[in-house]
Amino acid sequence: MTDILLTLISTALINNFLLYWPLGVDPLLQSTRDPAAERRQVHALGIATTGLMLLNGVLGYGVYHWLLEPLGLASLHLMVFLPLSVLLITPLLKVLARVLPQLPFDGLWPLLLGNAGVLGLSLLGLQNDNGFAGHAALSLGAGLGFWLVLSLFSDLRQRTLNNDVPLPFRGLPIDLISAGLIAVAFLGFSGLIKL
Repeated sequence: MTDILLTLISTALINNFLLYWPLGVDPLLQSTRDPAAERRQVHALGIATTGLMLLNGVLGYGVYHWLLEPLGLASLHLMVFLPLSVLLITPLLKVLARVLPQLPFDGLWPLLLGNAGVLGLSLLGLQNDNGFAGHAALSLGAGLGFWLVLSLFSDLRQRTLNNDVPLPFRGLPIDLISAGLIAVAFLGFSGLIKL
């Protein structure tokens, strides 16, 4: 049980998929100028990405270990993981739109489709096989870490919009500097868990 909890915390804070492994950075740099709309969109994207990572991780683990390996087709795992992640996006967004109608899930399909973190999660989970529960914790931690960094970055972006930023640093340059500062702040978590 402690291994599962350590995997969850480690994936969310220390080995974050946006900061440690630069996977799925493109949604980080998407912005709108309306703070309330951006906050709702960030939470919708965070929930959808967490759900997609969890579903894709659990189903990918099951397909790999219970279907591909017994049939001797383990080398085809990439050709199974990629369509699996694509096929899960639309039903997940429809379910989330019904469950949480106040969040805008309608324009998230391209951002979820282009998120390399979902496929990277499945491939990294195969390298260090910790069992089904460990892979589920890895998937959940990756999604929660993605959501955390996305929320922090959105709040930091809103603060920079209200401040007097020099003209050469406005827009993408200050966003990249802010992302670097968040990555340095998360580097402080690296001594949190000693194995």
